[in-house]
Amino acid sequence: MSAICRKAVPEDVEPLFEMIKGYAERGIMLPRSREVLQRQLEHFVVAEVNGEVVGCGSLCRLGNDLVEVRSLGISEGHKGMGIGSLLLDRLVEEAEKQQIPKVMALTYEVSFFLKNGFAVVNKEIFPEKVWTDCVHCSKQDCCDEIAVLKELNISA
Repeated sequence: MSAICRKAVPEDVEPLFEMIKGYAERGIMLPRSREVLQRQLEHFVVAEVNGEVVGCGSLCRLGNDLVEVRSLGISEGHKGMGIGSLLLDRLVEEAEKQQIPKVMALTYEVSFFLKNGFAVVNKEIFPEKVWTDCVHCSKQDCCDEIAVLKELNISA
């Protein structure tokens, strides 16, 4: 059973919504409405196994030289199969294509990101993230997520 990774299409909005909602209900991911997903669909990639969406992730540009990996999740029963790494590789490739040298994430799954070439950093080095999203987050003053960063070799 191998997964394929592809750009998200309009038919993926509902499975994306349900997957992200499941993570959000556990406090692991920020919720996304169907409307937001439709508007941001071009930034999402999905992993599919036998025609079923089993994983997702997106990139959000935070500045000229920084993008954030967001909404990276795998459905239960498909974890530990390399699908997360497949999605993350695709998102990093997209950052490279856009000539963006820094890819960051806020995560509870530090070991996953470390194994994929990211390093733990101080989240205060990302004022773009703090002012874009963190100001609206209920955990703003007690954030327990860990910041990770991968610097890409982008040649001008």
